[in-house]
Amino acid sequence: MSGITVFKAKKVITMDPNRPSATHVAVRDGHILAVGSADCADQWGEASHDDRFADAVLMPGMVEGHAHMMSGAMWNFAYAGFHDRMDPNGKWWKGKPDVAAVVRDLGEYEKGLAAGEPLIGWGLDPIFFEGERLSRYHLDQITTERPVAIMFSNFHLMCVNSKALEMAGYDAATNAEGVVKGADGAPTGELQEMAAMFPVMRRLGMDFRGLSQKPEAIHSYGEVCKRAGVTTVTDLYSQMEEDDLGSLLEVTSGADFPVRLVPVLGVAGTDPDQSANRALALRAKSTDKLRLGAVKVMTDGSIQGWTARVKWPGYVGGQPNGIWNMSPDEIHRMVEVMQAAGVQMHLHTNGDEASEVAIDAMAEAARKHPWPGARHVLQHCQMMGRDQFERCVELGICTNIFSNHIWYFGDQHAALTLGDARAERMNAARMALDTGVYVAIHSDAPVTPMGPLFTAWCAVNRQTMSGRVLGEAQRITVEEALFAITMGAAYTLKMDAEVGSIETGKRADFAVLGDDPTAVAPEALKDVPVLGTVTGGVPHLA
Repeated sequence: MSGITVFKAKKVITMDPNRPSATHVAVRDGHILAVGSADCADQWGEASHDDRFADAVLMPGMVEGHAHMMSGAMWNFAYAGFHDRMDPNGKWWKGKPDVAAVVRDLGEYEKGLAAGEPLIGWGLDPIFFEGERLSRYHLDQITTERPVAIMFSNFHLMCVNSKALEMAGYDAATNAEGVVKGADGAPTGELQEMAAMFPVMRRLGMDFRGLSQKPEAIHSYGEVCKRAGVTTVTDLYSQMEEDDLGSLLEVTSGADFPVRLVPVLGVAGTDPDQSANRALALRAKSTDKLRLGAVKVMTDGSIQGWTARVKWPGYVGGQPNGIWNMSPDEIHRMVEVMQAAGVQMHLHTNGDEASEVAIDAMAEAARKHPWPGARHVLQHCQMMGRDQFERCVELGICTNIFSNHIWYFGDQHAALTLGDARAERMNAARMALDTGVYVAIHSDAPVTPMGPLFTAWCAVNRQTMSGRVLGEAQRITVEEALFAITMGAAYTLKMDAEVGSIETGKRADFAVLGDDPTAVAPEALKDVPVLGTVTGGVPHLA
């Protein structure tokens, strides 16, 4: 048994209703021993006092319930996004405001590549560009000698040059869903969803998820989390081989690794029975800092990519309804097998048609194989209405809402994808809470940058990039938002008995802040500085 350390803070925000705030927290053996004033641990014996956080605020380590470990690995490739972004080392990369900037900057990047190396980029946001949509003709201006593939920020679409199309065998004769063609009948270079993208990715070696399993990428992910105040994080579509599992176990076991990692096994396109058995086998290998055993089920695509499945009246521009990554029949089969096996599911649902299919599948599976404590989670939930949230309450389904979309894409959703009326009720955290659903909110990093305080700000203020308040009735309070990024998210991961609040018996995981998020104006919530984290009683300063 180790000694007792009592950390002093300007304020400790606990998320424990029995003792909402304090000034000291005592830690022993990586767990919280006591919370209160300077003498809170005296009855337990001699303690050492650590005042390094005396001028800071401690709150529970934040829990990012939907992110991807490639958030670190993506920086091995060219950044092509619209927004300025910070890399894991704290360096800012300038955003690309138009197609011309994308072509210019990628052209400069291409000059530094070795002969034969493909040009791979990520983060593209063409919905912000006016005029002509990025196509192979633009990317051919960079090079026709090497393949070019630029992944959209949503990771559901990409644009490639003529060389990449040629390598994949895509031409005017191709008749495949997701291979977009122009008026001349030839592919434009835009590829939508995995079935269309995978042939290019395989030929170019675009193994983003494989790269993210490397030790250096895992460490980089830890840095991303530390800067955001996150102490528990998901990798919400993991494709782990045995070698990958070995790397994860080794890296996460280190005292210097600052986060508890929850990889969730991706099962789209797999045999349900085999995947259920694999998930259960992985669960048995879990450790304190590596939690395994849940699966990710894909349904539709991306709203801003017009590949999400939405109900009537569809998209305001008249685009065809989106693409199923798994057909409804496949979804029903996968859900039933996982339910019967006792495997928790996280289900990607952007459009309301997709969430309807997912809820129907879980209701059917629950009738056949009752499991009251399943805590399956709908992820994104962007278009869900009151009727669907109420069904979630009946079935014990949790929701993890993509609040960041309001700021990043809210204006575009109102004008270009769904129209004002539906955009105002997107990511309806207020409605979800009022119906009694368990709610988390998330960033989906690297789709948007990881930063739970920013995500909380989005849910509280619902402000778009233009300054518009999009759906004032769906705002939640600061306290509700902070709960969603701590206890709410911990609940969806079945870790609420261990993390999410600062109370005796839980793991000593804290976010170290430069200000009190409950005292600043709601508009300033995103500006509260993150100074670092404490994980299992070990400080990790940013």
